[in-house]
Amino acid sequence: MPASPSSSAQAAREALAVRLTHLRKDAGLTGKELSARCGWHPAKTTRIQKGEVQPTDVDIRAWCAACDAADQADDLIATARAVDLMYVEWRRNHRTGMRKTQEDFYDLYAQTGVTRAYVSNVVPGFFQTPAYATALMGAITDFQGTPNDVSEAVAARVARSRFLYEGGHRFVVLMEECVLRYRVGDAETMAGQLRHLLTVMPLPSVSLGIIPFTAKRTMWPLEAFYLHDATRSVVETLTAEVNVVQPRELADYRKAFGELTKMAVHGNAARALINAAIGSLG
Repeated sequence: MPASPSSSAQAAREALAVRLTHLRKDAGLTGKELSARCGWHPAKTTRIQKGEVQPTDVDIRAWCAACDAADQADDLIATARAVDLMYVEWRRNHRTGMRKTQEDFYDLYAQTGVTRAYVSNVVPGFFQTPAYATALMGAITDFQGTPNDVSEAVAARVARSRFLYEGGHRFVVLMEECVLRYRVGDAETMAGQLRHLLTVMPLPSVSLGIIPFTAKRTMWPLEAFYLHDATRSVVETLTAEVNVVQPRELADYRKAFGELTKMAVHGNAARALINAAIGSLG
């Protein structure tokens, strides 16, 4: 498994490797002896212990059986699966299409009280119109070469917008002005999306700030990230979804969000930037 760009995922992978190494040592086995009992090459044991290879469920059960610790297998497997979910390639997530991923995100938002989102690329999913979502997800599907279920995926993505109108959910969004200017779809699609932003801005559940092109930068533009309460940050890269759960890193994302907030404009000033973007479409 390739190393994750998130230190959270790598640290968790290394912690699992340490647990397995201690299990071997507690059993009084050398790496070669454990490998012989498991029926694989010693190099595999070395890679697992270094955190270079993510062990499968079968690997973990064989490892525990070799160490006379079969009772620890289920817990270690659960840990390994949690590590695996920290860094998930989009192509792996979308191998059967995008709908399932969108449904999983729906469940995440249903459980989140406060979502803090910073976007520098596209409008967040819970603000997207069907036309904008269709254009964006169609482009993603074409790029990834994954099965095309865009219509079903769009319906699942747009369904998230219901949380804007229900009690118990709040959305604090910071958007770089460039997001208003990037043309996703045709001019009509983009104009409809921008007008929709004006529609959701007055909602009690929504706080929308725009970081102008002219803002004096005290924080550089970042990759899009979504803070779900205080427990998880979902970071979107070109190739993967990175789930950050390590407290130190979560604190960094909260700090970054605070710094970005200082550069944003709200209310009438934000509406003026959105209207200017609409006007630029002709």
